Formats: sequence, structure tokens, C-alpha cells
Amino acid sequence: MAPVAAGDPFTSEERYDLDATIRKAERSSRVEFSVFVGAAQGGDPRAFATSLHNSLVAPARSILIMVDPTARLVEVVTGGWVRRTLRDQQVEQAVAAMQGQFAEGDLAGGLKRGITMLAEQARAPETLHAAD
Repeated sequence: MAPVAAGDPFTSEERYDLDATIRKAERSSRVEFSVFVGAAQGGDPRAFATSLHNSLVAPARSILIMVDPTARLVEVVTGGWVRRTLRDQQVEQAVAAMQGQFAEGDLAGGLKRGITMLAEQARAPETLHAAD
């Protein structure tokens, strides 16, 4: 296992795997993913996560996952375009899956699983068009 820098919850291998998972999720879903791991600022975790999401380049087409390991807290914020295909119940299922792995001490694995689940659910259904 590679060493972890002070304040960095991931090894270099875990960071590489997370980046690869995000790239794959973005290609398959056409949604942008962002992950923030750290303490929520300002006392209200949801408001903090929403402010992070709103600062993204394309918030309507984005999903932000904020994890505060110390507070044992996960917030997922989705943009308007994303919510056309991704329902709250699907987000809740992904959060539950992430929390299960976090409880086992697997922060990177939980994030990868949650990102993959969200990407699968956020993918717009394929439509078939009959030839004219």
C-alpha cells in the first residue's frame, strides 16, 4: 500500500482508481462528477455541499458527492438536467451502499461504488427510432 500524505485520505493508487472511476462514469452517463472529502464549512453540511455544487462549471449536468468522514456524513447534490433521469430513491440507494463500505473503513471503495451506481442510474435511456 502506498503512503498517504498528511491530510489526504487516499493512497496514490486509490486516487488513481477514483479518477478512473469518475472518467468512466462521466463517459457512460454524460454527467460530470465531483467529489469533496473533508469537513463541511459553515455548520450546515447540505448548504455547504450545495454551494460547492453551484460553483462547478456545469452544475445542471453535475453530481457532487461530499463526504465528511469525521462527522460520518454524506451529501449528494444533483443538477436539474441530472434529475430528469436520476431519482431521489436511486441517490438514497447509492448513499446507503457508500455508507456500508465507509463503515467497513473503505472510503475509496465506497466512493467508487457510489459513483458507479449513480452513473448507471443517471444514464439517459437509449431510444430507438424507426426508419422513415
